[in-house]
Amino acid sequence: MSSLSRRDFVALSSAATLTAKSYSQVTGANNRLKVGIIGCGGMATEGHMKPLIKVREEQNIEFAAVCDIFDPRADRAAQLTGAQKKYRDYRQLLADKDVDYVLIATPEHWHAQMSIDAAEAGKHIYCEKPMTYNVQEARKVVDTINRTKVKMQVGVQGMSDDSYETANKFVKDGTIGKVVLAQIDYSRNSKEADFMYTREDFKAEPGVNLDWNAWQGSAKKHSFDPNRFHHWRRYWDYSSGIASDLFIHRVTRIIKSCSLTFPQRGVSLGGKYAWPDAIGEVPDTMNMLLEYPEGMMVQLVSSMANSTPVEHMLRGHKATLIFNREGFVIRPEGPFREEVKEITHKKSGAESTALHHKNLQDAIRNNAPLKCDCNLGYYGVAASQMGVEAYKKQRYIGWDKTKEKLVKL
Repeated sequence: MSSLSRRDFVALSSAATLTAKSYSQVTGANNRLKVGIIGCGGMATEGHMKPLIKVREEQNIEFAAVCDIFDPRADRAAQLTGAQKKYRDYRQLLADKDVDYVLIATPEHWHAQMSIDAAEAGKHIYCEKPMTYNVQEARKVVDTINRTKVKMQVGVQGMSDDSYETANKFVKDGTIGKVVLAQIDYSRNSKEADFMYTREDFKAEPGVNLDWNAWQGSAKKHSFDPNRFHHWRRYWDYSSGIASDLFIHRVTRIIKSCSLTFPQRGVSLGGKYAWPDAIGEVPDTMNMLLEYPEGMMVQLVSSMANSTPVEHMLRGHKATLIFNREGFVIRPEGPFREEVKEITHKKSGAESTALHHKNLQDAIRNNAPLKCDCNLGYYGVAASQMGVEAYKKQRYIGWDKTKEKLVKL
């Protein structure tokens, strides 16, 4: 990414910062929001651009620019959205004064640097989950967001379902008693070893239509491998597979429901059980146990070889709160049937990227509370990475709350 020097980037982004900060301070502003897309692959296309296109008139937004180091994807995104500007270097998009907020939908190892650069450029941010690749990066992102005061929404779109913030009220007021265990899963199934597989949309040719060195960024360098490029979630250099792609959705629900922050210790087991010879490195089956200082445990279950679900629930001493497609139900434990009555909550909102973007837009215009801010994103990264490190090292991993880092136990 050498087309824009760091000095030029800082100079251009400083002017953009004034514009974005001024805009964010206008309560109730009805100005059109101009969106820049960084990373134009499948998730950005199907999960973000297409839903945003459906609501762009209603939400008074437009697509100002798109950016991808893989030219065919940038071309497709520009045609789909009508964006007039295309960039290969994301820093040029961040220096574009016409961009108010950015979607970052790149591989995980790029999330932190792009988020930090976006904040320094005064751009509000929607960053796909996980917020960062590791906890060290997450701390830097939180510090940058707090200092620059831009709005950052982390893409755990399930937080736009009100079930979890509502469940939190029943946990706080003691309705279900002391919560001792939360259990939740995210499992899938495949006929072959194609878990964490992404459909190849265009043929990649480094030096022709792809900047492979830029794509690798700070990750360990490899010669071009189409598997690493198209199916990057299978490789530790860019992702943590089940933990960072799937568990992050589930553990954030529990963190929100139970007012948790950082786990104090964790352990994890798993492996390539179904497909031991599969291309890629991440396990196809993984279970994590996390213990929190509040005196409760979180159990996360996943297999890519069997999709039978586990009930999502909070086990309290007085009652069990069970999440379902409609919201949740609270059922009393036997000894407390006279004290606790069954309660049913019908959810509002949904697990929706469109709603999640709307919430960010409302935060930018009206200072509305974010459904998944950078702090909640940080807690999710800490939980996910604790499980990954425990899996890799085959031992308990703890949390040093003073230094905010993972440690061996």
